[in-house]
This record gives sequence, structure tokens and C-alpha cells, in this order.
Amino acid sequence: MNITTIVSALATLSWLGVLGAIAYVVSRTARGQKTAGGVTMIIVVIVVAVALNAAAAGLVFVPPDQLGVVISALPGEEGVRDEALKPGLQWVVPFFENVIFYSISTQTYTMSIAPSEGQISGDDSVESRTSDGQIVFVDASVIFKINPAAVVQDIHIQWQGGQYVDLLVRPQARGIVRDAVSRFGVEQVYSESRPELTQQIHDELTETFDENGLILVDFVLRNIGFSPEYSASIERKQIQDQEREQAAILTGQRQEEANQAVAIAEGQANSNVALATGQAEALLIAAQAEADARLIRAAAEATALELLGAAIAENPDVLLLEYINKLAENINVMLLPSDNPFLLPLPELQSAPELTAPGLTVPETE
Repeated sequence: MNITTIVSALATLSWLGVLGAIAYVVSRTARGQKTAGGVTMIIVVIVVAVALNAAAAGLVFVPPDQLGVVISALPGEEGVRDEALKPGLQWVVPFFENVIFYSISTQTYTMSIAPSEGQISGDDSVESRTSDGQIVFVDASVIFKINPAAVVQDIHIQWQGGQYVDLLVRPQARGIVRDAVSRFGVEQVYSESRPELTQQIHDELTETFDENGLILVDFVLRNIGFSPEYSASIERKQIQDQEREQAAILTGQRQEEANQAVAIAEGQANSNVALATGQAEALLIAAQAEADARLIRAAAEATALELLGAAIAENPDVLLLEYINKLAENINVMLLPSDNPFLLPLPELQSAPELTAPGLTVPETE
């Protein structure tokens, strides 16, 4: 409860006091009692009542979320004060001025196909036609507030007070939405161009509201509806798109599986090639080693033969010694003189004494 409510209550009670004072004086006069001071009391009560009523009429409390436009009957004011009353306790000329309040808080005006969502009952969506001739139904909300600096001249005078919603917000918003939709094709409206459409409507509403004392806070494109026939065609198109996407995904999976199979085959082939190459290289190395060994052996044998030939050339008995060394260990032999080339086996002999031949010594054999 603010002070203006208290003053108004006291002003009302003051008139009851006036009536009470008059009744008191009349009753005493009717009984023949003295009424000295009664008239004075009535006058005082009336003066207090008038003062309280004047104060109640002159004191104005403006709520924090509102501004007060003063309607004046005083000369020079031209029917309205130039400046609106700001929030708080204010004073106007009693009985010559009164105040109309305007909210400066955020307001929302909704136009919807749902009967219970918009400011107007029933289907209040914006029917629009796209550039390719299709009809769409736009659900939208306009969020705005009054410009405090323009509340007197624009809102109160130009738009006749509280009618700015019906005379400005609603018709301007619907007209701008229709114009913006007509610049786009139907597929653009509900797909990739929807943000651009929303931005265009927002910009045009902002400019229009600024020129008429309002501030656009936001424009919300809630929904876009289509005719039943076009909705069915959109649904069919979406189903086809989904089927194409699934087919593409399946094809990609098959391609990936094929790529994996090719990669596995290539890996196996590379492994086999590497194995075969390794084996070939190993065989080549082994063959090269064998060849090198043979060359070494041949060279050694050639060297040995050269040495043996040289030894035989210097000492012919070396050939005979080599012959003896080649005999098996279990053969008992007897050597004859050096000029006798025959070897005679002696199987009955377990041991034999040393036999000598002229110029030759033979060791005992087992």
C-alpha cells in the first residue's frame, strides 16, 4: 500500500466526518440543546475533507515499471504535458490534471495457429505466399517495449494511447512477415534460409518500431506451417533423402570392406613377395658361399698339388710316402727294396720286425 492509497482513504473518511458533524449539530438543535461551536466544527471538518481530497487528487505514485502521461486542462499545456512522470511519488494539479500510465517493461505479442497461444483466440498465424507461389503459415512472437523518451508524442498522441498494440505492433509485424516471406522460395523458408528470413524481419521491424516510439527486443520465428499437400510432398522428399543417405552409408560400408579386403590381399602378397625374396636371397647367398668355398678348395688343392709336385721333383720318395699314407690302417704290408714296386700282404703276421731295404727304413705296423 503506497501513500496515495492512504491519502485517498483518509479523504473518503473525511467526508464521513463531515456528515457526522452535521448530524451531531442537527440532533442537538432538534433537542433544543446549545449548538455553540457546532458550525465551526462542521466548517473545520469540511476544510479538512477538501484538503485531503485535493491531496488525494494531486498525489500520484508511478510504479517502477511504468511512466505517467499527464493529461492537463491548464492553459498552455495543449492537453498534455511534454514530459512523462517518472517512477516514484509525483504531484499534479488537483482536479485539473490526471495521469494515464504506460508500461515500459518488456511485452510480447504472439501470432499463432494454436487457438490458446496468441493474443487473439483461434488461428492467428500469418498466412504468406513464397516467391514460388506456395502458401505458408508463420507463427511468430514480437518482443518489444515502449521507448521512454517517446511515450508522450508517439505512443500517447500518435497511437492514441493503449491502441498502439492493435494499430502498430500487430499490422506492422504481419505486413513485414508477408513481405519477407515473398522474397524466398518455399524450400528456402523451411531450410537453409530460415535464419536469413528471421534476420530480415527483425531488421525491418526494428526500423519501423524506432520510428514510432517502440523498441524491438527480439523477433521469434516460432514455426512455419504448410498446406496439407505440400506437407505430404515434404515428407515424401525427406523419406527419399533418408533412403539415399542410408544407401550411401551402406555403399560406403561395402566400399570400406572392399578396401580392407584389398589391403589384406596386398599385405599378404607383399608378405609372400618379401618371403620369396628373402628365400631367394638366402639361396643366392648360400650358392655364392658354396661357390666361394669351392674356389677356395680348388685353390688350396692347386696349391697343394704345386707343393707336392715341387716336393716330388726334389725328392722322388715323397710320392711313395704319400702312397703309404693313403693305405688303410688295418692293412699289414711289407715293403720291398726301393727298386721293387710290389706290395705283398702278410695276413698271418700280427706283428713284424722292422724290415729294411737298401736305402729305406719301414716302421712297425699293427
